Amino acid sequence: MKEIDIIQQIKSGEVSKVQFKERLLDSYDIGCELVAFSNARGGTLVVGVKDKTGSVNPLSYLEVQETTNTLGNIASENVVPAILVDVETISVDDGSLVVAHIKEGVNKPYHDNRGIVWVKNGADKRKVFDNAELAEMMTNCGSFSPDEAGVRDATIKDLDENTIKTFLSNKFEKVLVRKGLVGDALREASLDTVCSAIASGHDGEKLLRNLRFIRPDGKITVAAMLLFGKYTQRWLPVMTAKCICFVGNNLGGTQFRDKVNDADIEGNLLHQFETIMDFFTRNLRHIQVGDEFNSQGVLEIPYISLVEFTVNALVHRSLNATAPIRIFIFDDRVEIHSPGTLPNGLSVDDIVVGTSMPRNMFLFTNAIHLLPYTGAGSGMLRALSENMNVSFTNNDRTNEFVITINRPVGNQVNGNLDTKLRHLDTNPDTGLGHSDTDLDTNSDTLNAYLDTKHPKITNKQKDIVNFCSVPRSSKEILDRIGVTNHSKNRQTYIMSLVEAGYLEMTNPEHPNASNQKYRRSKK
Repeated sequence: MKEIDIIQQIKSGEVSKVQFKERLLDSYDIGCELVAFSNARGGTLVVGVKDKTGSVNPLSYLEVQETTNTLGNIASENVVPAILVDVETISVDDGSLVVAHIKEGVNKPYHDNRGIVWVKNGADKRKVFDNAELAEMMTNCGSFSPDEAGVRDATIKDLDENTIKTFLSNKFEKVLVRKGLVGDALREASLDTVCSAIASGHDGEKLLRNLRFIRPDGKITVAAMLLFGKYTQRWLPVMTAKCICFVGNNLGGTQFRDKVNDADIEGNLLHQFETIMDFFTRNLRHIQVGDEFNSQGVLEIPYISLVEFTVNALVHRSLNATAPIRIFIFDDRVEIHSPGTLPNGLSVDDIVVGTSMPRNMFLFTNAIHLLPYTGAGSGMLRALSENMNVSFTNNDRTNEFVITINRPVGNQVNGNLDTKLRHLDTNPDTGLGHSDTDLDTNSDTLNAYLDTKHPKITNKQKDIVNFCSVPRSSKEILDRIGVTNHSKNRQTYIMSLVEAGYLEMTNPEHPNASNQKYRRSKK
């Protein structure tokens, strides 16, 4: 801090990152302050100011020398492990102030010479006894990886083979295509057969060991249970989400329009993601694209943004915090509460410019093969590019990161649709060639516009297109309309819509891929 900043802070009083001491009278107490700063995000200790009144009592030249030496001794003897303190002096009337700068520690948790761990608590400090809080400190400085911890008593039989196969088919797609294990062949093959095709002589357990999902001591890792677990919450009960759509704008409201039952969302991260996205799509407003077109249309909050925010909450949440993800839809806003504040000293300003420092690195690098994100750190930028009214709160008091998205009202929603359609008209990649004035949000105009792009379809087909606002598997689509899942029905009800341009494949280069899904066409 600059001299002018120090003087201004003295006038304002103590805060969590700036503390005052008139003199260093109690080495143990000063050591506790240094411990608290090191376990938090660093701070500044100003010596020569009365902490109760803020009045300045400058140090003499001799006192400055003694104080500097004392601070060095306390940092090495009363803080474990020892820390370095950057000390400077500021000249004031009748003497000097000693200013000690303490950096955020890289070897948390720090404790005093009596073994007590301290952290900042506003302008004061407090003791830490909770193992989860200690684990979070260790996670932030890289000395503990909760996603690689073992799940007691869980075995490979507690993992879902189909989800593992989906993961492997995405991670080792080229190998499996070369071996002919795609589509029905992959679905019908056993997990051991798939693993042997990837690495000769490897069954499921051996390959999962090599991929570090099973630890050397034989325990299933937390990451494996989150990604592949059959009944994840049996072993990790807080790794779930609460989804409620309230009537009104009050979290304390007693009326709600929709609520996901706990049993319905229990499962691995892929299941949780799909359940949360279904919750969004059925509770957020949609813009109809025609009076008789049975479609949910365009979501009032861009779908791509909801995907990015949801995946971030699932993958980057604190695995040490004993709290679920919470997702609330109010009349005027959507809130996504993710347990744990931003890790590794990140700030809101950092993430909105695309800075990415994953909290759960092992989970992060593997979830990319199951969840729809790139893992390149650009997700937040893509989400924000959709021109929403969104804010972020890094809440140290409640130990959570909160995303708040204001819901558009009235003409704002229609305006968003109009903007998207006009973008299509002026985008050379679409080949539409219309001018901005060719479209409005009148339903007849929209119907006519859509009819020029695709042949007309039945109401049942329109319902399928509507259903595929979220990517769906062929089984999900055929189950919805109540027909059996075989090739004739897939051709009649799905591929005909793909050929007509209403649907598109999520993996068009490999039409028979086991993880193939279908979504409403962007063309």
